[in-house]
Amino acid sequence: MTIQLVSRATVLRKFSHSRGGIAGAIILIFLISITLYAVFYIPLGSFKQWNNPDYWIDYPKAAAPAWTNIGLKLPEHIILRSDQAVVSSTKENGIRIVTHTYTIHFNYDSYPTDFMVPYAVKYGQIPPVLQIDIIRPDLRDFRIYSSALPPSLIRTSTQNEFSGRVFSTDSLITENLRLDKGLFKYNQDESLPQVMLFSQTDQEKVLKGKYQVKETFYLFGSSDSVERSDLVLGGRVYGLMGTDELRRDLTIGILWGTPVALFIGLTVSIASIFIGLIYGVVAGYKGKRIDEGLMRINDIFYSLPILPLLVILSVIFGRSIFLITGFLIIFGWVGTAKITRSLALQLKNMQYVEAAKLMGQSDIKTIFKHVIPQLLPLTFASIAIAVPSAILAEAALSFLGLGDPSIPTWGQILHEANSGQAAARGLWWWIIPPGLMIALTGLAFAFMGNAVESTVNIKRR
Repeated sequence: MTIQLVSRATVLRKFSHSRGGIAGAIILIFLISITLYAVFYIPLGSFKQWNNPDYWIDYPKAAAPAWTNIGLKLPEHIILRSDQAVVSSTKENGIRIVTHTYTIHFNYDSYPTDFMVPYAVKYGQIPPVLQIDIIRPDLRDFRIYSSALPPSLIRTSTQNEFSGRVFSTDSLITENLRLDKGLFKYNQDESLPQVMLFSQTDQEKVLKGKYQVKETFYLFGSSDSVERSDLVLGGRVYGLMGTDELRRDLTIGILWGTPVALFIGLTVSIASIFIGLIYGVVAGYKGKRIDEGLMRINDIFYSLPILPLLVILSVIFGRSIFLITGFLIIFGWVGTAKITRSLALQLKNMQYVEAAKLMGQSDIKTIFKHVIPQLLPLTFASIAIAVPSAILAEAALSFLGLGDPSIPTWGQILHEANSGQAAARGLWWWIIPPGLMIALTGLAFAFMGNAVESTVNIKRR
C-alpha cells in the first residue's frame, strides 16, 4: 500500500511540474465552470425548447454579436421583460387602468428593424382594452395602437388567460400613424412604423434620445390581471455570440453544449477504457485458448469501419444522445484491450503475482488486486486522451445530421450552420465559437493525457 501511495504522489508531483498538464487543468476548470453556470443559471426551458421556434420568437434573426458593433452604431436588439417596467395602477369609474412603462435610450445611427409587444392577460366575460403609446425624445406622443382583446371563450366565472403579440406590421398601427404623417416635413411611409417613430420631423435622420413606451391595459373585471407585458425592439446585433437563422441565442447553445460534451467525452472514455482494461488483462493473464479467442473477437471489432457503422446504427435505432453514447462505448474499447493485454503478459510473470498464485488466490482476485492496480496510471492517461476522440465522434455524427436534434450540441450547431450556408453568407459567429469549443476541450484533455502518460513512462523507466 505504501508503494502505491508513493507512486500516486510521484505522478501528482510530476504532473504539477508539467506546463501542458497545468494548461489542460486550467482549461478543464474553465469548462467545468461553464457547465455549472449553464446548469444553475440558464433556464432549463432553453435546453428543452432548443428546437421550438416559438420559444425564440423574441430574438433577432441571424444577428451578429453585440461586441462587433463597436464604432458602427448599428441598433442593438433589445428585449425588455415585465420586471424591467415601471408599473402604475389607477381606477376610474370602476375601470382599473394598469400601465407598464418602458424606457429606452436609443443612440444608434440607423433605425430599428421592427418592434413587438408580447403580453398575457387574465380576464372574465368583458375583454380588456390594450393601448400602446410612444413618447419620443422631442416629447411628441404617438398613440399607435388601441384595441380590445378577443372575448372570453369561457362562459363561467372562470377566467380566461390570453397571450398575444402586437407586431409593428399590425394594420391598426399603420392606420394610426397615417394620421400623424403631417408632422413630418418629408414623405414618410406609415407601413414602416419603426422608421417613422424613430425619425426626426424636419430631416431624414434618426431621432436619438430617450423613448418611453407605455402599454396600458383597461381592466373591467375585479379579478382581471396583467400576467405579462414585454417590449421587443428589433436590432441587427445581439448578445455575446449572436443568433442563428432560427433566432436562437448561440451563447445559450454554446453554454449548454459544454455539459453535453463533457458528459459524452467522460462517459465514453471512462466506460470504454475500463472495458478494454478488464478485457485485455483477462486475455493476457489467462493466456492460451481464452487469450486466442478473446483476441480474435477483438480483431473483428478492430477491423470494422466505425463511422459507417455508427451512421447505420443511428439511422436504425434512433439519434438519442444516450444511444449515441452507447454506440461509441461499444466500439471504443478495442485499442485499449490490445495494449493492456500485452502489459498483462509481462505483469503475470512478476514475483508478487506468482506469490499470490502460490498463496492460493483466485485468478479474479489476483487480477483485480495485483495486476489492474499497476495499470491504473496508464489507464488514467488513456481516459484523458480518449475524451477528445469521443467528443469529435459525436460532433462528426451531428455534423452529418445524425446527432440528437432535440438538444444543443456543438456538432449540431455546426450542422445547422452548414445547412444554413453560414460560411457563404458571412455568418462567422455561427461557425467559429462551436468549432473553438470543440478544439479547446480536446486540447485540454490531450494536454492532461500527455502529461500523465509522460509521467508514467518516466516512472517505469
